[in-house]
Amino acid sequence: MPDEAAGVPPGTDPATAPDPCTAPDSGTVPGTAPDSGTVPGTAPDSGTVPGTAPDPGTVPGTAPDPGTVPDPGTVPATDPDPDPDMVPATVPAAAPDPRLLGPADIRQIAGRLGLRPAKRLGQNFVIDAGTVRRITALARLDAADVVLEVGPGLGSLTLPLLAAASSVIAVEIDEALAAQLPHTVAERAPALAGRLRVVTADAARVRDLPGEPTVLAANLPYSSAVPIMLHLLATVPSLGHGLVMVQAEVADRMTAPPGSRTYGVPSVKLAWFAEVRRAGQVPRSVFWPVPRVDSGLVAFTRREPPPGADRDEVFAVVDAAFAQRRKTLRAALAPWAGTAAAAEQVLRQAGIDPARRGESLGVTEFAQIAIVGRRLRLPGAPVQRPPV
Repeated sequence: MPDEAAGVPPGTDPATAPDPCTAPDSGTVPGTAPDSGTVPGTAPDSGTVPGTAPDPGTVPGTAPDPGTVPDPGTVPATDPDPDPDMVPATVPAAAPDPRLLGPADIRQIAGRLGLRPAKRLGQNFVIDAGTVRRITALARLDAADVVLEVGPGLGSLTLPLLAAASSVIAVEIDEALAAQLPHTVAERAPALAGRLRVVTADAARVRDLPGEPTVLAANLPYSSAVPIMLHLLATVPSLGHGLVMVQAEVADRMTAPPGSRTYGVPSVKLAWFAEVRRAGQVPRSVFWPVPRVDSGLVAFTRREPPPGADRDEVFAVVDAAFAQRRKTLRAALAPWAGTAAAAEQVLRQAGIDPARRGESLGVTEFAQIAIVGRRLRLPGAPVQRPPV
């Protein structure tokens, strides 16, 4: 797409053009040029080199105060031989900030690849730098974290994640995008290229990862967000917490409490693995192509499952209870227990009223039903699982 169509003035390099989806600096007055570090009507400071930005640590036009002590947490950019005692030993040397992708960059890379976003793969690419910075901040990363990113696409979120963590394992199902991602990182953040590892696979089935990721941060495909989350939480025990962006309706279902209208199978099964909560909204305007729905951010922190329960047994009870959502547990669990009478026996021994419905139970109560069912050696007949 020509630069003019993407909102970039003619003759301007798209890689350096301001991101049209990012709000201007609140410290400037709309309609005025950014402060160049000089007072209007005065000559430029003779102590600076034309074409370079002033030192952010000094007042434009003045010499640095020789009595000022440098911030001990930083290394002065002009010091060729910094004192090693001034750099914390546990923090790696800071890499230059990556050049984040904007709308023109996204369209340029897609055009070069001949890419047409596939709806079946949930390909809606983030084009707003402010959004990926926000996700990175909310993911609570530290310099030692290994991030698992699902569906990196063209690399919008990958770039800030690489700057904030020790490494990123990116799982991408699209072979063309997986092949392009290392080139994008090398071009826009060469100092961070060694931190990236790309796996071409379906995230809902992937098993072998090159490392032990500690954090999940991803813009998950709308159509498969829940299966991907459940698979990764079950197969990657090193994941301690994370933040994912999903369709707003899916975010509601993931985080719904017992008794709410949206509470169901995804809510209970995710609660088995982690404490899950809403972390914010994301407007549809930050994506290309623009989806028909808004998105939501979901944060999770892994926790221990209910003691004494087996996950598969508990999930079988959950599937049975929600397969006939509006029925009482006595009736809904009859296929699982063998008969309605057997289901009632289990429920009473578990301390649960047989007249309740599955939508009123928390994961601990479902676990208790499964434990009693195992003790009574019920058949646990397979049931038709409802869609998640």
